Amino acid sequence: MSTHALDISSLTPLPYHQQVVDYLKTSEPAVWNWASSLDVQQEHAQDMRAQLLRDTYRLSPETHPQAYLACATALERLDIQASATLYQAGDGAMNASLYYLAGEVHVVFYGPILERLDAQELLALLGHELAHYRLWSEHDGDFLVAERVLNHALADVHTPPSLEQTARLYSLHTEIYADRGAALVAGGPEASITSLVKVHTGILSVDAAAYLQQASELDAKDAQLSKGVSHPETFLRSQAVNSWWRQVPDTDTWLHRRLRGPLSLIRLDVIDQVELTALTRGFIASFIGAAVLQSEVVLNQVRGFFPDWKDNETPLDLGTLNAERIDASIHEYLHFVMLDLSLVDRDLRDEALLHAARTAKKLGSADDFISVLKRDIKIPKRELDSIVRAVKAEVDTWTQ
Repeated sequence: MSTHALDISSLTPLPYHQQVVDYLKTSEPAVWNWASSLDVQQEHAQDMRAQLLRDTYRLSPETHPQAYLACATALERLDIQASATLYQAGDGAMNASLYYLAGEVHVVFYGPILERLDAQELLALLGHELAHYRLWSEHDGDFLVAERVLNHALADVHTPPSLEQTARLYSLHTEIYADRGAALVAGGPEASITSLVKVHTGILSVDAAAYLQQASELDAKDAQLSKGVSHPETFLRSQAVNSWWRQVPDTDTWLHRRLRGPLSLIRLDVIDQVELTALTRGFIASFIGAAVLQSEVVLNQVRGFFPDWKDNETPLDLGTLNAERIDASIHEYLHFVMLDLSLVDRDLRDEALLHAARTAKKLGSADDFISVLKRDIKIPKRELDSIVRAVKAEVDTWTQ
């Protein structure tokens, strides 16, 4: 674990933020240009100002000096040059949110949050909200434009699930980034954690160390993926900001495992789709490299998947397909890819299926492959039984 103290240079966008920006710029240039346009920004600013005037009470530095002092401290520690205005909204639930305008900070408090948080917790809360401003101001506003594109996509009933998942994950990663800003402003993760727990539970007094111990017990017993829609669960956020601040090794790996998990067909975002496409190409290159699949019929089938298929595609190292990288749904997907290629040329079928079974064995899923073979391949039972017997006999020799 590093002992080098964190400073503002440590607060950088997460890799997922940059991946999404790169994808949208490359794959959706027209949408990106629209979301970046001055007209869209001006329309957003006009709507936002009207909403703040309509739905909140504007606080003044004279009536709320401590809140404004904390805000000034957070602005300084996050190296943000902007004027700040604070507001109170009527919602009874404790929370806060940032309304973004270039050069202007607008923070809205909800519920009795100013009464419930101590000075350090208020500093952490404002650090969190102003970290949003910092993220959205960086890289010529790229991360704000990405957020705008994803939010507009969510408003469309025809938006594909992959974009909905991308918007969700982008939001989760943004909250992790903002929690890091909170820790930087407050000089450590404790006030960030206690403010999170207070907002989540309404409790008046919180012990950060005790809550981290509680979270670590859950992590050891039931380390599931985050189910958060816009924010990760409080216990995950607390662990994440504590690990980042203390520079625990493999924090990024842990965060990937808890927010995204292995590649899965049931929760593909646009980044996963790109990865799965590359994985599929590499897997096919590896699979058809065997002598038994050297057939023009097989190659034509591959070109049906990928019209731009090249003779020198890079084969995938099957050893990289462990449980950290892919889940059971991807295993099944790869089984069907192999079956599609194994059955397309009848002259090669039996040997090709044996090769597929050997490949499934390398993936650690030979039994599942045989189950798919029995359940889903519509060929005469006598032929199927013969193939399954041959596959099973080969599998049995591997286990002896």
